[in-house]
Amino acid sequence: MRQGLKTLLAACFAVAALTPHLAQAAWPEKPIRFVVPYAAGGAADALARTVATELTQRLKQSVIVENRPGAGGTIGAMAVATAPADGYTFLYDATAFAVNPSLYPKLTFSYEKDFVPISMVARIPTLLVVPANSRFNSVADLVKHAKANPGKLSYASAGNGGAAHLSGELFKQGHGLAIVHIPYRGGAPALTDLSGGMVDLMFSAVTASGPLVKAGRLKVLATAFDKRLDSMPETPTIAETGLKGFSAYEWNAIFAPVGMPPDIVKRMEAEMREVLSSPAVRERLQGQGALPAAGGARELEDFVNAEAAKWARVIKASRITID
Repeated sequence: MRQGLKTLLAACFAVAALTPHLAQAAWPEKPIRFVVPYAAGGAADALARTVATELTQRLKQSVIVENRPGAGGTIGAMAVATAPADGYTFLYDATAFAVNPSLYPKLTFSYEKDFVPISMVARIPTLLVVPANSRFNSVADLVKHAKANPGKLSYASAGNGGAAHLSGELFKQGHGLAIVHIPYRGGAPALTDLSGGMVDLMFSAVTASGPLVKAGRLKVLATAFDKRLDSMPETPTIAETGLKGFSAYEWNAIFAPVGMPPDIVKRMEAEMREVLSSPAVRERLQGQGALPAAGGARELEDFVNAEAAKWARVIKASRITID
């Protein structure tokens, strides 16, 4: 009897010790949410849905994209920061993840402390574009005119503090230019006015401006990416035109609320590595103008830290504030 009791207790302890691992091994047991803190129909939303579709097939559970736009992406980010860290809610964010800490210093959550990195997803090259009938045919032409006519040129953006705004400020600071910023309520109206010659230039993601370039409504002077694009091999980078080290592009990545079980973090990181190595997924991302990005949690953490430091300097030097 006593020996039998010992055997039973030992078996119970063994099961108890294995239970957490068994629970995590069973993940996911229900649908997963990808919270995209931007409106449906945008680049981040479209790319997130591409990734979610592939993950749904791999994980045998639905990965649902939930749009929570507002306040520059902070509303959706806060929803994830305060969500249970149980492996069923992730943040699918973009460049704003590294920018917002400097733009919104009084947030009730912390981008740095309330999230853990999972995986890079894509890099989205930015183009320096002008109207098709612009007098400028090169970055040198533009810079020369801007220096001779301070305050006479204008550049558009999708809004204060966005990627297009910050890219323009980085360009101005590098060349010592005085160009007037014209913020719009979104990228579409900004590109419309640029095409019509209402403003002189704009930094725009290739996903948005590329179709207008192909249609002959815009002209590309350079790419703000860190290398020439295969689709535009004759177009120089801004770094090649005189601003050594210049790099300003948009990106997407996946984060989780802090406290998520390490096994789930590692599993999602591994799944994303497989997703992004899939030829079909890579083709779909590239078809949307995005370049699949390699890099797991460690690489993403280092990248975000570098981006946050760079844009913090730009924001401080330009005295950018959000109304």
